[in-house]
Order: sequence, then structure tokens, then C-alpha cells
Amino acid sequence: MSSIPHFYYTPDILNYNFGPGHPLKPERLRRTIELLGRYGVEPRDPGQGRVEDLLRVHDEDYVEDVRGGGSPEFGFGRGDNPAFPGMWAASLAYVSASVRAAEAVRDGAILAFGIGGGLHHVARRKASGFCVFNDPAIACHILRERFERVAYVDIDVHHGDGVQWIFYEDPQVLTCSIHEEGRSLFPGTGFVEETGASFSSLNVPLQAYTSGDVWLDAFERGIMPGLANFEPQAIVLQMGTDSHREDPLGHINSDVQSWLAAVRRVKRLDLPVVALGGGGYNLKTVPRMWTAACLTLGGVDFDNDVPADLAQDWDMPNYFDGEPELAGIGREYADGVIDWLDRQFHPNQRV
Repeated sequence: MSSIPHFYYTPDILNYNFGPGHPLKPERLRRTIELLGRYGVEPRDPGQGRVEDLLRVHDEDYVEDVRGGGSPEFGFGRGDNPAFPGMWAASLAYVSASVRAAEAVRDGAILAFGIGGGLHHVARRKASGFCVFNDPAIACHILRERFERVAYVDIDVHHGDGVQWIFYEDPQVLTCSIHEEGRSLFPGTGFVEETGASFSSLNVPLQAYTSGDVWLDAFERGIMPGLANFEPQAIVLQMGTDSHREDPLGHINSDVQSWLAAVRRVKRLDLPVVALGGGGYNLKTVPRMWTAACLTLGGVDFDNDVPADLAQDWDMPNYFDGEPELAGIGREYADGVIDWLDRQFHPNQRV
């Protein structure tokens, strides 16, 4: 039996590949699956993706455009989202894993994984930010079939804009995102004032170069009280790793320990969780962070040493980072964000 049940993955997700010069490398996922296998994690095949699940959050003409190969009208072209051969099947593959994970939790599981997903930027009818279909939003939609209140928690360095806008007017889904602020990083959104209908959107934007201690404190003081106020019955957790100080696409100086502490904090809520992947573009950080998060959520013990052969092959000897050189960076800005949230978003709730 797998050490982590309800872990959904198919190698077809590795075909989600924008090309050799693109920062999103399928190798990051392949290495994660190999590393998790050393701890007894045996993925379940999620089976074929279904168009009806895409239509939960995407317009039909957008879905048909992706099926037809993708056009500039719907966001495909040069840059972030070039169309590529096999894009339809590969996109359905990652969606299918997230769908099966959400269905497992909807049907009674406490925890389920779709680590190949977490593609949070795409809108109802436009591709964006390396994302073709919005599997976190689809997962939230599926959970709403059972749970009255669902929270989406996004720890990617980029704002979870696609999920936010899809549920912006839905008070039964709280979208929470801690990220580098939009003035310095794509997608240019996620400001604290974006609060949605009845405070259905909670954003904790941080300055570039914020250190890991400040990042974690902002998560604790910004995200957690909002969750306590909302009282969710289930959570979709997007685990982008690109807030790490060695990631090439972000500017937050966090570390594995701080990031993983936020994952642990979500686990301690003792709620059903659908855990997804997300951003992360350094092959020396993504596999160890995703593996550590999956094992932590699943209650599987592990020490700091990466298995010796993989540690050597991947130049990745440990899960955890050494002591950070900098601390306290970005605190004044973060305190201002938290003060605003205390006054406007959760004035009566502390955790």
C-alpha cells in the first residue's frame, strides 16, 4: 500500500512542455515523483480528463480553442503561453489528477494530491502565466458539491489571480494568496484592497526581497485569521515553491523551513485538504520542497538527507536550507499590510 493514499499522477503530465527555452521544466515534476517513490509513494492513475470538468470554470469557446491547438485570441502565442503539440492531452492530464484528488476529498478522504497541477493564472477564457486550464478553481468547484464553505490557500510567489477572479463574487469560496506584490512581479494584481464580495478574497502582498521569517509571520498574521473568520470546511492548497530565495522568477528570499512551516500550519487546521503543485523553477529546490510538503501533509517521517544517489545526481544533498544570511527584510511593508487587514478584513479575530 502506498505510504500516501490518494496521490494522483500520470506520466502524461510530463508532456505539458512549452519547449526547451521555457522556464517551466517537466523535469521538476519527474524528479519529485522519483524522490517520493523512495518513501513508498505509489501514484494512482487518474484516468482520462473530462471536458465537463473544464466547463465548470472555463467558457466553452475557450475550451474548444485549446482543443483546436490554441490561438492568440485566447492567449496563446509567443512568451508565457506558446501553443505546443499535444497541448490538449497534456493539459487534460494534469487537470484529471487534480479532479480525482478533489473528488476523493469530496467523497470523504481527508487528504488527496494533484502535485502536477496548481496552475492558477488562467482565466475563464484566456491562457496566462504558463497555465492552460485552472485546475485549482475546478477543484474548489468540485468541493462545493459537498462543502458549504471552501478556502483556497495559495503560497506561490505569484498572485493566484485566475482563481481569485473566478470566485471573486462567490462568498462561499475564500481565495487567500500570499505573494510578491504586483508592482514588482507578474501578474500585477493581488493588492490588499482586492477583497471581493463579502470579503471573499484575501491578499497578503509582500515587497521584493522579503526574508523568510517575515514571509512566515505575514502568513500567520495575515492568512490564518482570515481562515478562522471564514471557518472553511475544506481547503485547496496551492504549493508553489517559487518564494524560495534561489528561484529565478521571484524575488522573495524565503527558505524551505519557512515555506514548509506554512504547509504545517494548514495541516494543523485538521480539515480535508486537496494539495496541488504550482510554480517553482529551480530544479534544486522544487523536488525537495514538494517532497517535503507531501510527506509532511501525509504524516510520513523523513530526515534531512536526500537519498544519496539522487543527492549526488541532482546536487541536492538536503531537504532543508542552512541558516539564512538575512532576516527582518520587508517587515515594515508587511506590518502595514497586516495592519490594514486587521482593520478591514478580520478586525475581531486573532489566532
